[in-house]
Amino acid sequence: MEKKQTNKKFTFILIGLVTLGVVYGGYKYIHSLSHETTDDAQIEQNMTPIIPRVTGFIAKVNVKDNQFVKKGDTLFVIDNSDYKVRVEEAKAALLAAESTFEVSKADVGTAQVGVSVSDANTKSATTSIESAETRLWRATNDFERFQNLYNNKSITKQQYEQALATKQEAESQLKMMKQQKSASDFQKNIAVTRTNVSQKQTAVASANIARAQAALDAALLNLNYTVVTAATNGQVSTIDLQPGQLVQPGQSLFYIINTEDVWVVANFKETQLNKMKLGQKVEIKADAFPDADFEGTITSFSPATGSRFSLLPPDNATGNFVKTVQRLPVKISLTTNNDKEKIKSLRSGMNVEVDVHLK
Repeated sequence: MEKKQTNKKFTFILIGLVTLGVVYGGYKYIHSLSHETTDDAQIEQNMTPIIPRVTGFIAKVNVKDNQFVKKGDTLFVIDNSDYKVRVEEAKAALLAAESTFEVSKADVGTAQVGVSVSDANTKSATTSIESAETRLWRATNDFERFQNLYNNKSITKQQYEQALATKQEAESQLKMMKQQKSASDFQKNIAVTRTNVSQKQTAVASANIARAQAALDAALLNLNYTVVTAATNGQVSTIDLQPGQLVQPGQSLFYIINTEDVWVVANFKETQLNKMKLGQKVEIKADAFPDADFEGTITSFSPATGSRFSLLPPDNATGNFVKTVQRLPVKISLTTNNDKEKIKSLRSGMNVEVDVHLK
């Protein structure tokens, strides 16, 4: 009798388990028709590396591990003694360049005055030559007439010699005027050349000013770079800095994690992507907060599978091909309907489970 009762209990339990299995299996099947889920998903946040732009020794560290900071807050300060000296050197170089430029401008002015004077002398010499040519023409005509008269014994030798002297004097004056004009032309050419050289020197001096100004701007920038500030709001990571430590440009020292910008990257199997589209609703559960539900939407699909971004992508052309299901990263943005305080509690790298509503 007891054996029959035991068999009945076992039968009822078995039927109950089978019924539960069928119901659960049916629910999962129906659920799978309009949902795609995965637990291969993590929280992502922007992580801004803090990288110094100048070399130097740390003078002061203003933040501690895991401290919250705002954009513009000073994180640490590099000793700026050397950079102040470079700024003063750049200022002195700029002042010297400006002085040279002023001297060059004065030389240009002097050279231009010389050109004007030489030009005036050349014009005066040209006028004098014209007058001398006129006098020579008259003296030559007079000499020729007196020569004919002297040959005819109509005038005295003294009158003839006086006409000859007048002609020779006019010739000498014309020659002298031409020499003076040549000298004036030569002086004008020298003045023009000097003006051109001075103008080029002025252009070089102006370029030196621009170069000195650029060097001063660079020195001031480097001086400003000795104060390293936060580029965004967020929370700093572990601070491994000490006063007196030497840092180099390009050296990643620590990170600022933007706690206000949070999203999820879910790695779905390629066989799950058939019905997934942009804008579909997504339910998110974080392992760290099992009682909290988050809402999101699909915003983008990766252009390649995760394996393609690995350091050594698999090469299926070797002949040792084993087909494996690939996973594609899908970005899921959290909507504004979520609790902001809960979102701030999420940390980059946390595991989450996502459920995409296909319909």
